[in-house]
Amino acid sequence: CRQEVVTSDVPSNMQDFVMDKRRELIEVVSEVDDQLAEAFLNDEPITANELKAAIRRATVARKFIPVYMGSAFKNKGVQPLLNGVLDYLPCPLEVENIALDQNKSEEKVSLSGTPAGPLVALAFKLEEGRFGQLTYLRIYEGVIRKGDFIQNVNTGKKIKVPRLVRMHSNEMEDIQEAHAGQIVAVFGVDCSSGDTFTDGSVKYTMTSMHVAEPVMSLAVNPISKDSGGQFSKALNRFQREDPTFRVGLDPESGQTIISGMGELHLDIYVERIRREYKVDAKVGKPRVNFRESITQRAEFDYLHKKQSGGQGQYGRVCGYIEPLPSDAEGKFEFDNMIIGQAIPSNFIPAIEKGFKEACNSGSLIGHPVENIRITLTDGASHQVDSSELAFKLAAIYAFRQCYTAAKPVILEPVMKVELKFPTEFQGTVTGDINKRKGIIVGNDQEGDDTVVVCHVPLNNMFGYSTALRSMTQGKGEFTMEYMEHNTVSQDVQMQLVNAHKATKSTD
Repeated sequence: CRQEVVTSDVPSNMQDFVMDKRRELIEVVSEVDDQLAEAFLNDEPITANELKAAIRRATVARKFIPVYMGSAFKNKGVQPLLNGVLDYLPCPLEVENIALDQNKSEEKVSLSGTPAGPLVALAFKLEEGRFGQLTYLRIYEGVIRKGDFIQNVNTGKKIKVPRLVRMHSNEMEDIQEAHAGQIVAVFGVDCSSGDTFTDGSVKYTMTSMHVAEPVMSLAVNPISKDSGGQFSKALNRFQREDPTFRVGLDPESGQTIISGMGELHLDIYVERIRREYKVDAKVGKPRVNFRESITQRAEFDYLHKKQSGGQGQYGRVCGYIEPLPSDAEGKFEFDNMIIGQAIPSNFIPAIEKGFKEACNSGSLIGHPVENIRITLTDGASHQVDSSELAFKLAAIYAFRQCYTAAKPVILEPVMKVELKFPTEFQGTVTGDINKRKGIIVGNDQEGDDTVVVCHVPLNNMFGYSTALRSMTQGKGEFTMEYMEHNTVSQDVQMQLVNAHKATKSTD
């Protein structure tokens, strides 16, 4: 409902209180704005416009954050907040927006923010509406028009803008065009959150196209078989909204596996399935996404030969595997160093495919093998019995033959954890981090709180939010982000290998 906002003079019984608070505000803003500080120190009278201008300068410089009290539900304080947006936040031309040029290895490009440039728009929010997916676009440069063809840089697809609307809360106003600086919504555009759209003349993205690999997985299934359709719909939507959320199928158990950036990340999505789609889901034990790698060079020479009446199978591959250098761009390399035609060139792709398939499951704990280079140096073929399948199988068995000799190790995801808690609990919290095999890399003081930055293996962080709350009487908080995969210690490797063997024997 629309409401008239009434402004009136400050009541006489509150004038002293308001003046004290105004002076306090001027003091705080003076600390981050030189112009206002000069007038304040010289005891010059400061007008409302001068104070507003100072708040705006400090806000645009990101040195001051205005906070407004209110309730959208009760429709209280909404108007002052909107006035504050107009008074203090920068207009699009005052902000430098950086795009990444995909034609030049994500080189940074400054956008002009004017309608004159090529179209660059970011899909920042997706919504399931009555007419299908509603995509919210923030236009950083150029103009978008109804009926135009625009290109999704992330997928390379060209699409037509069927309908362009300006949103007013939950009401829509159809428009013909929109310019840089505006936020609009479009219907009928199949995309994911974070995709960038251009007019095709440039290949810019507003966010990096390199998405971090998930570090944790959960098995999740709907309790009721009747709700399978809603369950699939929810997972498909969440994948479009969040590129770090992945869904897959475990080929052995047939379970649906969801993967993400941590325990809380996946918990939120399971809760959203319950809340938004009314589907109760059964959640399995969290599974950390370990990796395997090798530490030294190992030779292979394997002959795959099978004769069972009719055409047989024959393929021989020779070469070596070795670890990739730490600065390598990829995680798997295949080099064909064969001179001559010991193996016909049409079989080489099948050999590479075989090695890639073998790397999907290492022999230690069945997790993917990475940071490996496979070099093919020799081999042999048969005029009749050699086939793509024979060489693919030869590659898989050759890899298994030499893998143990390359001294494989297990890599585990290590998280960068930032903790904030009252200083009185420092001993207990840091002791617990050490128990979890964490390495403390930073320790700072913020008022009465201690801020600790540490690197902790993800496998040791399960249930940490509950543990931290109980250690700090509910006053501690933490954030966690993926940093890298690191080699586990020998005793942990033995435990993981034994656990994997036990699971296999049970199966």
